[in-house]
Amino acid sequence: MPSHRAAWIPARNRPLQVGPASYTTPGPGQIVVRNHAVALNPLDWVIQVAGRVAYTWLTYPAVLGADLAGEVVEVGADVTRFQPGDRVLALSVGTDKDADSAAQGAFQEYTVAEERLASPLPPDLSYTDAAVLPLGLSTAACALFQKDHLALPHPTATPPPSGKTVLVWGGSTSVGANAIQLAVAAGYEVITTASPHNADRLRDLGAARVFDYRSPTVEADIVEAFAGREFAGALAVGPGSTPACIRIAGQCRGNRLVSMATAPVTFENGFSLPRAATGMIGGMVSWQWAAWRRGVRLKFVIGSDLKKNEVAPAIFRDFLPDALAEGRYRPFPPASVAGSSLDDLQHAMDRQRKGVSATKLVVTL
Repeated sequence: MPSHRAAWIPARNRPLQVGPASYTTPGPGQIVVRNHAVALNPLDWVIQVAGRVAYTWLTYPAVLGADLAGEVVEVGADVTRFQPGDRVLALSVGTDKDADSAAQGAFQEYTVAEERLASPLPPDLSYTDAAVLPLGLSTAACALFQKDHLALPHPTATPPPSGKTVLVWGGSTSVGANAIQLAVAAGYEVITTASPHNADRLRDLGAARVFDYRSPTVEADIVEAFAGREFAGALAVGPGSTPACIRIAGQCRGNRLVSMATAPVTFENGFSLPRAATGMIGGMVSWQWAAWRRGVRLKFVIGSDLKKNEVAPAIFRDFLPDALAEGRYRPFPPASVAGSSLDDLQHAMDRQRKGVSATKLVVTL
């Protein structure tokens, strides 16, 4: 067995500690990846600072991290898509309730990943750039394609035009940028929001219209843009996105469903259990009431839910490999390298918590 280290979170609300880990062989339908790059997501530091209310089932010590890219070193029974030596990206699900497995976290040298949540990399795509994709891609795919969310047809190389338009609030986020590309690949027009300095980037990804989310008239402007268009649903990403999408959807014709990727509370300014509980309950009640009054449906999206249904193979097996190889799909936001070892992960998490814009922090290994 190879020597192996991980960046452990030893207990709730504790900093990461790098130390030895046991190498785990893959089970049926699994692969082991030697990680060359892992990316940071807000979920990682949220689990760390708000462990009493976020992911309460997690067994400690644990290994965090959802985004990885690296080289396959071993495959389990029934694995047919990969063999040792293949370059892949993969979504790690070690912190999911039905997994709760340190071996499946990304913040370590070797990760056990599910074959159905992995995709081969073309030769010209670096591990660093590939690592920005998995969780943002998966969350966007769950929102757009799952039958209990927007239920769009799956993306293809040559999608027939649907004649419908999707609203993506927060287009320059990781989830938003992936949603733009996936919706376009499903044959839908996309209207999105972003800061003006990110607008051209999002148009390059396929967005038809980009509105400044800071504009005092942004909601009225988007409603006007939907005049004569059929509303195919909305994906709300970022603080303030859900109330805005509810108000817009309530004035549009079509599928008045808002898929929410952001909770009513944030933890950037410190964690308080009473404040978090009150904010979560009060926020959801307020949103549901506002939606009900306007004839809008709300659904919270969990980025790893696609592992349970047909969306995972549709994305990771049928769409992404060729789309990446042919340049039809681009990793976005661009990677910013925040370190080159497991020891750099805690600093990178702290930096991510302070906020980054139109980039994703990656640590190379």
